Amino acid sequence: MIALEQVTVHAGAFVLRDLSLVVPAGSHTALMGRTGAGKTTLLEAVCGLRPVSAGRIVVGSRDVTRESPAARGVGLVPQDGALFQHLTVREHLAFSLVVRHWDRDRAGARVDELAAWLRLGPLLDRRPAGLSGGEVQRVALGRALAFHPDVLCLDEPLSALDDDTRDEVCDVLADIRRRTGITVLHVTHNRREADRLADRILRLHDGRIESNGD
Repeated sequence: MIALEQVTVHAGAFVLRDLSLVVPAGSHTALMGRTGAGKTTLLEAVCGLRPVSAGRIVVGSRDVTRESPAARGVGLVPQDGALFQHLTVREHLAFSLVVRHWDRDRAGARVDELAAWLRLGPLLDRRPAGLSGGEVQRVALGRALAFHPDVLCLDEPLSALDDDTRDEVCDVLADIRRRTGITVLHVTHNRREADRLADRILRLHDGRIESNGD
């Protein structure tokens, strides 16, 4: 579950003020809205990448408003994947586990599990320069899921993909949700994508959350 309670967050001169939102546990909620409406700003606030000046943010049963990004239990898949060019796919999947001091055997087992789920086994020793757009997004998804986060935030991760690759990654996302039951907050401009993946569609409009995507 994700809850924003009367949150105010600034992004330069732009402000989201007194915003409230609930994403139920286990749901895949799509957040839509015009460019510049503040969708990414909202997502960054949930992840701890942008501080809030008022209100509070709850993830699961914890108030995480003042916690660091690493302590929030939130996985993030950014629009461009944001992979490190010097790391292999294996090292990306293990990255958050190394940071959290998992032992080598446990981390290796988790990497193997994710590689199987995400069809990355043959790519584990490649670096990002040798990956397609869909492969980059699957690696970014695996990196975000590796440490068993409570919730997953997706910031338009399919926007740069062609239709066939988008369909492929949509299938992967749906499969991951079936396997894990993870709570997903998904920013997207694509209504077809939202209809396919989400069980609830919200719209951010004039700083308010509306309960439908029409």
